[in-house]
Amino acid sequence: MTDMRTAPYAALLLRLTLGGLFLAHAALKLFVFTPAGTAQFFASLGLPAFFAYATMAAEVIGGFALIAGIQTRVVAIALTPILLGAIAMVHGHAGFFFTDANGGWEYPAFWIVALIVQALLGDGRYALGSVLSRASNVRLAPAALR
Repeated sequence: MTDMRTAPYAALLLRLTLGGLFLAHAALKLFVFTPAGTAQFFASLGLPAFFAYATMAAEVIGGFALIAGIQTRVVAIALTPILLGAIAMVHGHAGFFFTDANGGWEYPAFWIVALIVQALLGDGRYALGSVLSRASNVRLAPAALR
């Protein structure tokens, strides 16, 4: 049975963690590997170089959206292909364990599961999206129901 007293905190903790991880990975690409270096790496995998820029943008925008709790379900599902791509293009051939040479696919796979769980949970009570939704519902409700 789901404990409705603690579920909002679970959604918040998961959102903050997932959002922070996406921002950390975007920062790694932006400040350590550099955008040009990241584009070169994507090209070395046989992907169009512009996918690197799209991935970095998605990680930054998605990371902030998750932290804020804006359209959490949509954002969590929309970020999943990035991790599927990481498994298919980079980590899948390295085996299961992330400690294997070149990193295995266990970490990105677990991250996908966490995103799916977040999509199932939704924004949660402590999210900007929930606050905005409640505010719009109050404005839209007939005066007699307020």
